[in-house]
Amino acid sequence: MKRWRLARGLAGAAILAVVAPAIPAKAAEIAPHRALYTMSLGNTRSDSGVVDARGTMDYEWGETCDGWTIEQRYRLKMHYAETSDVDIVSSFVTWESKDGLRYRFNQKQTRNGEVDQEIRGEARLDGPGKGGVAEFTKPEAQSLRLEPGVLFPSAHTILLIDSARAGENFLSRLVFDGATDENAVQVSAVIGVKVTADPASATRSPLLERPGWRVRLAFFPADANAEKPDYELGMRLLDNGVSQDMIIDYGEYSIRAKLDDIEPLSKPNC
Repeated sequence: MKRWRLARGLAGAAILAVVAPAIPAKAAEIAPHRALYTMSLGNTRSDSGVVDARGTMDYEWGETCDGWTIEQRYRLKMHYAETSDVDIVSSFVTWESKDGLRYRFNQKQTRNGEVDQEIRGEARLDGPGKGGVAEFTKPEAQSLRLEPGVLFPSAHTILLIDSARAGENFLSRLVFDGATDENAVQVSAVIGVKVTADPASATRSPLLERPGWRVRLAFFPADANAEKPDYELGMRLLDNGVSQDMIIDYGEYSIRAKLDDIEPLSKPNC
């Protein structure tokens, strides 16, 4: 199974950008929250070998006085036509400073109970719009030079919401998330028209009674010569940072994530 990350990024296709008003001076106001999702198999091609997929995901976007925290945990069981089933368990925890210049990450994934991947480290930028360095402490000490203009995940999601509010329909940025030991990837986002809040959402949670946009992100590998994305992620992104109705598309098959429950998390008293 290809790697996949749901932390704040969305998907894209090759569509020309439209000139839009400047991004609002006031950044998006993120609502700290915990969301629970049920995952299932979406579309699948006959040659993919995948016959079913089921799982759950727990996603938390928290706030501290000086930063954002992300905790994402999921368990997904993949069923194949001709090979044994695979049980994947993943935990991804990050902290990102609100100025977008510092970032810590810790990811662990197991396959059928055996550790498949474990990554830990931190990254920093030399200043807004400048390059920086990512340092891994696990599995082995190494460092990567980050290019100017790279963003960390929370900063990217906030920029995406601000761009949508400004009427833009295309955004492409380098994003480093530490989910693998590779360098930043190019994330191209196509932003759909604004969608008003569904009145029925108020019965579930005030967090869902917000306008948003249908967004699709394409995640291209670090290789600059790559013509196709590793995967795409589509969702309804609300203006408070909540994600609904996600679908992760690998080409041969896709995984759906349906929002089952959501609750607010407390904001810091700074």
